[in-house]
Amino acid sequence: MLKNRFKRILATLDGSANSIRGMNEAISLARQSEGTITGIYVLPGFPSEFTSTLNNYREYLLKKTRKFMSDAKTSAGRHGIDFEEKILTSNDTVNTIVNFAKSDKFDIIVIGARGSGSPKSEFFGSVSNGILHSCSIPVLVVK
Repeated sequence: MLKNRFKRILATLDGSANSIRGMNEAISLARQSEGTITGIYVLPGFPSEFTSTLNNYREYLLKKTRKFMSDAKTSAGRHGIDFEEKILTSNDTVNTIVNFAKSDKFDIIVIGARGSGSPKSEFFGSVSNGILHSCSIPVLVVK
């Protein structure tokens, strides 16, 4: 049933427990549809006047990002799934992910929900909620 449906899967990753659960669902979909997964993470952009001050923090974020991307690639590889990582920089995470998904013609976005925060985001975090409401392709929110 899913064999031809979800060939190109975009998994949003941030290293959180819900993001890892989302990656596991992306692997399950990819196995059923013989698809591939691209993991995406959007690093926050910093104003140029703060670049030198925040260089150490940016390096820390990149190191952490490369680690969970490597873990995701290993996990996908154990199941015979091709995995590609994409690390982008932007101050608008939602639109960056939505535009990337559209431009690269992904069949589905898999994203982990966040279960904490304000009552409005009790079930969805701001990024997952934004993607869910901004995207024209299917979105699977995993909690």
